[in-house]
Amino acid sequence: MAAIILNRPETINSLTVEMIDDITVYLQEARENAQCKFILFYGYGAKGFCAGGDVRELAKKISENRCNEVNMFFEKEYALDLMIHEYPKPIVVIADGVTMGGGLGIAAGADIILVSERTRMAMPETKIGFFPDVGATGWLFSKCPKGYPEYLSLTGYDMLGKESVRLGLATHYFMSRDVAQVIFTLENYETNFCSDRKNLSFKIVKMISSYLDYNIPEKNDMDEWVAKYFAGKSDLREILDSLKKCGNHQKLCDGVFGSIAERSPTALVLTLKLLRFNERRPLGDVFASELKAAKFITRQPDYVEGIRARLIERNDTPRWKPDKIEQVDLSGLQL
Repeated sequence: MAAIILNRPETINSLTVEMIDDITVYLQEARENAQCKFILFYGYGAKGFCAGGDVRELAKKISENRCNEVNMFFEKEYALDLMIHEYPKPIVVIADGVTMGGGLGIAAGADIILVSERTRMAMPETKIGFFPDVGATGWLFSKCPKGYPEYLSLTGYDMLGKESVRLGLATHYFMSRDVAQVIFTLENYETNFCSDRKNLSFKIVKMISSYLDYNIPEKNDMDEWVAKYFAGKSDLREILDSLKKCGNHQKLCDGVFGSIAERSPTALVLTLKLLRFNERRPLGDVFASELKAAKFITRQPDYVEGIRARLIERNDTPRWKPDKIEQVDLSGLQL
């Protein structure tokens, strides 16, 4: 077993290009090491596994016209995420606490994704003028119930604890009080057993099964509502118009209107475009299109403005340009 521990707890382990490089090299070495049977990821600090990339630093580089460095960050991050999806050995992620953006990018390709009652998974990128990336516009369709790829991406809906398992972003639920013991058990698991990724993953789950809680509540009414109003939609205005006529689930409808109002119109329109473009496409192609989209949107004014308003000055009053969905122009983007 090889452990990869994210260790920037003061920033909820947000990823830098140096961290991405180190993880990539470590995975490459572990892949060739016959003694290493599986990989374990977890993060230091009580707040979470990983809040994503260090977007403050990216915004700073854009403001300084160091765009090539920003491009390099996304190129390396996406290459790492794709490597995790295609890795020949089982990967386990302990996603205890906040797990968003780049944290979800690491977790999405893992075989075993453990979450606790402290876990908060979400894709809030449109709130800072970006889009849910790290392959999400492709792999969400293979993980989530119908309509949720669109719903989660557009609204930034918080998946707390068991909700992460219910919606397919995690595989198993356990209690945070057992984190240390689960890590100890996994780090001390020794086996000469050689098998494929799937069979060994099954054995790992069996080894920690006494810590797992399989009681995941259903939300059938919400599932039906999400599928009806979001699945397969290509036009954000069409979604909003249909919700205005919705006679049921007024609280859910109001939640969508409130979430959309906070977000960058450019980022929202781009997100829905990518979801429709990448559905059922090979994951390598998904990452390639997202890289083009990342290079495009980080040059738009909303990206730096969203990070300023939400994360730096924290006045929560971004000035979006344009500020209306119908004014968004994506003609400069070629996917």
